[in-house]
Amino acid sequence: MIDPHYRRLPDGGDFHVFESTMGTASNWDPTIQHGSPPLALMTKAIEELGTGGGLRVGRLTLDILGAIPVAPVKVRAWVDRPGKRISLVMAEMLAVRPDGAERAVGRVSAWLLAPSDTADAATDRYPALVEGEEVPNSHAWLGAPGYLETVSWRKQATADGDAAVVWMSPLGHLVDEDPLTDLQRLAMVVDSANGVGAAIDPDEFVFMNTDTTVHLHRSPRGNDFALRSRGSIGPDGIGVTTAEIFDRHGFIGTSAQTLLVQRR
Repeated sequence: MIDPHYRRLPDGGDFHVFESTMGTASNWDPTIQHGSPPLALMTKAIEELGTGGGLRVGRLTLDILGAIPVAPVKVRAWVDRPGKRISLVMAEMLAVRPDGAERAVGRVSAWLLAPSDTADAATDRYPALVEGEEVPNSHAWLGAPGYLETVSWRKQATADGDAAVVWMSPLGHLVDEDPLTDLQRLAMVVDSANGVGAAIDPDEFVFMNTDTTVHLHRSPRGNDFALRSRGSIGPDGIGVTTAEIFDRHGFIGTSAQTLLVQRR
């Protein structure tokens, strides 16, 4: 039985309060959270705020404002730019600092757009991906406790020099036993693109992302998602990971992440 990433606690004022479980723990440091659970939790807050509005998310951006502890967190969402066709919705996560003061540790901004019928003009840049047999030793953090134990990670065989491809599926719930939307399921895995497309050895370097931006030209469907990902490392300690995102029905969007790269 996989524990949910978060357990709901009594609300505090304008914020919903959650206990973070060890299923949120990062492969880099088990005392801080992997980026995917906070992205998914704030995405949930945004979706719940916008229920009934008729708009759908076209872009999500997570900015990690500091180390997010595996500890109680507070989340709120609000409409920053209202509109019938285009709306900007924000969510924020707070945590307690060692000195007892609260601080913002993460924010998600989402552009919500009004759907219309463009089926006759729909086009994908890439053909659908078909999952094949998983290769052994699917990632460089085998045995790391925490978040990586809450997802199914199936690396695919690719030719030397090609982008890495991994099929991923969340294995548990996000909050308690709340039902999941397909967008929340995608958010629960998409921040892993940095690990999928790792261009350098994590035994020699730390390369943590400061953000994750996801553009979706089609709504995700299902519980299985493929990330075709590649990292680029600059000469001065800054990198970028970009990925194409697929579900079982085809190409659905892209992601990009900024990396801080440091030698161990």
